[in-house]
Amino acid sequence: MMGEWKAARQRQQIALMAGRNDGEKYAAWYLKRQGYALLEQNYYLPYAEIDIIAQQRNTLVFVEVKHRSSLRYGRPGEFVTFAKQQKIRRAAQQYIQSHNIEYREYTFRFDVIEVIGAFTDGALPELNHILNAF
Repeated sequence: MMGEWKAARQRQQIALMAGRNDGEKYAAWYLKRQGYALLEQNYYLPYAEIDIIAQQRNTLVFVEVKHRSSLRYGRPGEFVTFAKQQKIRRAAQQYIQSHNIEYREYTFRFDVIEVIGAFTDGALPELNHILNAF
């Protein structure tokens, strides 16, 4: 009975994501299922945005999500340019300072999550989590 409820809940979550075709929500869902604690989504500053900020034990993870419907123009992660990486690093520094996070207590990581494909017929697109992407 509990397994059926979990499967039904998962189908419901997939349907919600499919309605918005939202790679960031899918990436957040994936991270939660992997045991990460989500701290922020769409952390916005005038010069940059961090899609997801998560925590895994004593590691803060700053995640850039790239969603593409196909690989026609290359892998989504290839579109995280050096300039984009610099903006994310700067935003991460601002987040750390504004939340009074002690550098000694945490390690920091920058990941990219690639979402490839569409949310169709209850199926999930491919997801590729690149640890320490930059």
